[in-house]
Amino acid sequence: MSTEPTDNRPWYDGITRYQWLVLAIASAGWAFDIYEGQIFNITRNQMLTEILGGESADVAKYGDMFLGIFLLGGTVGGLAAGSLADRYGRRPIMIITILMYSLFSGLTYFATELWHVASLRFLVAMGVGGEWAVAASLVAEVFPSRARAQASGIFHATSVLGTWMAALAGMAVGAQWRYAYLVGILPALLILWVRSSVREPEQWQAKKSQAATSDGGTQLGSFKDLLFSQPWGKRALLGMGLAAVGLGTFWAVTIASQDLVRELLIGEGVDADTAEQKAKFAYGIVQTAGGGLGLLSFGPICARLGRRPTFIIFHVLALIIVPVTCFVPQTYGQLIWILPLFGFLTLAMHAGYAIYFPELFPTHLRATGTSVCFNGGRVLAVPVLFFSGWLKAESGMDLRVAISSLGTLFLVGVVLMLFLPETKGQDLPD
Repeated sequence: MSTEPTDNRPWYDGITRYQWLVLAIASAGWAFDIYEGQIFNITRNQMLTEILGGESADVAKYGDMFLGIFLLGGTVGGLAAGSLADRYGRRPIMIITILMYSLFSGLTYFATELWHVASLRFLVAMGVGGEWAVAASLVAEVFPSRARAQASGIFHATSVLGTWMAALAGMAVGAQWRYAYLVGILPALLILWVRSSVREPEQWQAKKSQAATSDGGTQLGSFKDLLFSQPWGKRALLGMGLAAVGLGTFWAVTIASQDLVRELLIGEGVDADTAEQKAKFAYGIVQTAGGGLGLLSFGPICARLGRRPTFIIFHVLALIIVPVTCFVPQTYGQLIWILPLFGFLTLAMHAGYAIYFPELFPTHLRATGTSVCFNGGRVLAVPVLFFSGWLKAESGMDLRVAISSLGTLFLVGVVLMLFLPETKGQDLPD
């Protein structure tokens, strides 16, 4: 792969109107992706308490179990969508995935049984997991290499908007959790925008034409070619492990700040309802603001230092901040001050997946490889979720100790990056 000559222009100089449009559409789809995932985190206590018939010790257990189901659904949908996007194009698969998560989110309004919730969360996740891989590949292919890290970082950083929407919706509806899922129907309107505005990247069109005229040489979206051809197979497996670290710690550690805040407030004598609302605010607004800054910062730091050093630095800092957040703050006010830094350091690396994974694979395997990394990481993260639920709810371990123990997973990310290539300044593999 060749590298571009040094270019001292601002990264956004020369970016076309169409490129900005693609970034806007991809970002809007991803923001609503996050809304669909986070609205369950925000409302799950009210939802499960109602469905289980009142206060129940099983709320925490089923909450983490349904998060595991969500990760599995995202994996199935993501792997399918990635391969289909390489075969049939980015635009039609993006439309299908958006429609899927919008429809099944809206149907959650009618859920009255645990199996309803489990099934619908799985189906919503299929759409969510699929849309990310397609959108990340599209942004990477449309932007030039000198602007790719920043654009992909912005794309992933818009997840903050989805979290804020979920937090505000959760606080607005209170115990009437069902209405928050009706909001999830809105992304279906994006389909009109995608159909009228997005066209297939030139790289993909060229590869599609090449595959059509070749005699079995180039297989678009082939899992066999991805996993059994080097170096793509090695990169896919290592990328899966890297994503598993980030996703596992996100669901088990990053969002656990809600529980830290709730426990601290209840220990101070605050009533349960007030503690619940303040916990939503602390996580959904305050911490997420710090997380958003981290996501926006990751791209420029990657562009300056390189992908590998940036990932390693953030994993080390995340490893440090988790026990600090768990044990240093002694009051709600102190915890509120440290949560933005906690969000910044534990969430920032997620922008790196949108930047880095599409750069690891050639055009005919890009969405497939990106999806295998990110959504295959979901599968590896599922045991973390189930273990996290047991550790927090049934082991008898202090919550702060449990979260700090789970935070040691960041060390695995440091090790994995030692075996992955640097892609700074390189053209996308063809």
